[in-house]
Amino acid sequence: MAKITAKQVKDLRERTGAGVMDAKKALVEVDGDMDKAIEYLRDKGMAKAAKKADRVAAEGLTGVYVAGNVAAITEVNSETDFVAQNEKFVNLVKDVTKTIAEGEPANAEEASELKMEDGKTLSQAFVDATATIGEKIALRRFALEKKNDDQEFGAYQHNGGQIGVVTVLEGADAATAKHLAMHIAAMSPKVISPDELDDEFITEQLALMNHKIDQDNESRALVHKKPLPHLVYGSEKQLTDDVLAKAKEDIKAELKEEGKPEKIWDRIIPGKMQRFIDDNTQVDKQFAVLSQNYIMDDSKTVGEFLKEKGAKLVSFTRYEVGEGIEKKQEDFAAEVAEQMK
Repeated sequence: MAKITAKQVKDLRERTGAGVMDAKKALVEVDGDMDKAIEYLRDKGMAKAAKKADRVAAEGLTGVYVAGNVAAITEVNSETDFVAQNEKFVNLVKDVTKTIAEGEPANAEEASELKMEDGKTLSQAFVDATATIGEKIALRRFALEKKNDDQEFGAYQHNGGQIGVVTVLEGADAATAKHLAMHIAAMSPKVISPDELDDEFITEQLALMNHKIDQDNESRALVHKKPLPHLVYGSEKQLTDDVLAKAKEDIKAELKEEGKPEKIWDRIIPGKMQRFIDDNTQVDKQFAVLSQNYIMDDSKTVGEFLKEKGAKLVSFTRYEVGEGIEKKQEDFAAEVAEQMK
């Protein structure tokens, strides 16, 4: 049996990222042959990764990388937030996102075959990371945003990479594009314009909002406050000419009943109509970025802000780590009890 030196172990660790004991064991198993030891560790890593494949990985980081007129955004998951702060994991996310931006894969299968700077495929990089770090590490999703030379990217990551955003703006500078990315990170819109919201989705969200109003009214009743009315509409798509005309007539009837002089109605009606529109476009304000109040200046909507700038939001992608993943609920008391048997 070949004698294994500390230098061999060190060299193998540098080439593979394996732990000391794993590196030494691999060299012992193959009588000190470096290439065979690398292959041994790779096979072992694939076996470890296979065992962890059915685990839920819902923590992690987003990655954002701009390469010329292409920007990539990724979500890479780990099982714990502790690992997500690991330097190796952070660097993996950066390298993977850069590789995807430069390789422009059309789908996950193409992405898995891309070669990274060290010659590994993305697929192998995740197998190795799972084996080395000791948790399931996976590329959950990625997207590519593209622009032309007259457009600007806005790239922003929030809370150490828990949220990542890429925007594409036309007629704006880089600072405006980034500020809008920050807005999208904070406000979590799903679409650019209310026109993109599905009618069924609007109806569902309106029902949820009215349910929340019912809950609030239960609390208000306890302190003898007047109940809040249900929302009738949720989007500007629903505010037809007939709906707006009826709202205006209702406002006039209200002013007449209050005894307001008719000669001042023209000064009151526009404000009340705007209030009616604001109250009945709550779904738009929650999910359509152009309808949201701009976080940098809430006296105007994002749409109004961009119009003042002569700019247009062409597209955006927003990722938040773990969104939509059902996390496993750990029963630590039961786990400890089981271990004590």
